[in-house]
Amino acid sequence: MKGVLLGPQQLKVSLGDAVSALGREGPIALVTCGWQEREDNDEDLPGQLGRKTINLKLYERGEQVLAADKSFARAHRARQDQLRQIQEFYRLRLERTFDAALDIARKSAGTDLEADELRLSMEQIRRIDQEHLERVSSLREAYELQLRPMERPVIAKHRAELKKILDSVGILAIAGGHVAVLMNRLRMFGLKDLLDDQALVAWSGGAMVTGERVVLFHESPPEGFGISEVLEQGIGLHAGVLPLPNPRLRLKLDEPLRVGWLSKRYAPSKCVAMDQGDFVLFEDNRWFGEEGTVLLKEDGTVGTGWTH
Repeated sequence: MKGVLLGPQQLKVSLGDAVSALGREGPIALVTCGWQEREDNDEDLPGQLGRKTINLKLYERGEQVLAADKSFARAHRARQDQLRQIQEFYRLRLERTFDAALDIARKSAGTDLEADELRLSMEQIRRIDQEHLERVSSLREAYELQLRPMERPVIAKHRAELKKILDSVGILAIAGGHVAVLMNRLRMFGLKDLLDDQALVAWSGGAMVTGERVVLFHESPPEGFGISEVLEQGIGLHAGVLPLPNPRLRLKLDEPLRVGWLSKRYAPSKCVAMDQGDFVLFEDNRWFGEEGTVLLKEDGTVGTGWTH
């Protein structure tokens, strides 16, 4: 697949450039379900993207599915409640382990044990992340095996309509918004399996959900010491890069310890901080960072002008 990932779009200046870089003709299929009830408020996007757009209306379609298929709706909501509980328990484990890792890092700083202790702490955090991903994936697989959502008539009807739209476009654009809702609707309709040779443009939360795993992050909260957390596996439209949009508000790029830990924790994926106007291009497994796009490095530094 070929595509472009971007940071937040409040300035509304780079979407057209991203579309032009893809070299694809024709209209654009649009996903704005992360906006939830405001899904239809997409009047500005055709002008920003420079093309006619066709909104897939995944949020609205999802509400129609839940209203029409009551047994599916009950099972779906029960699973969502269970996922929220699992996320809460994972967060508690992660916070305790992270606090301990910080205390150990302070106490071991400058000693012969410093490197070993850092490695052990990072291994524990990465293990918690991986076990959470596996647990969530197992729950989703059991849910899909039991309910077979793609075979349910109301979902199959919407998938046929979506496939017809997607076959008529050269680009799929995914906007940001509520990341969990985005994931929910993209999975509900199995959108990945409906794609053929379309290119991708995704920004902000849309960029976050399209990779190998979804990471929620706010390492610079108004109070306290923030820690990122894994939500679940992403849609898998690209691999090798973990997008971190809006870094000025959510990251502490001037603190080498935080930068290095983020980079090591999510390796081998490359952590890329994308502010307004920043974007990266990819084609299959090749990545190209545009000027100004920041790559977080394991030694705690940040760099620009990179190719992966």
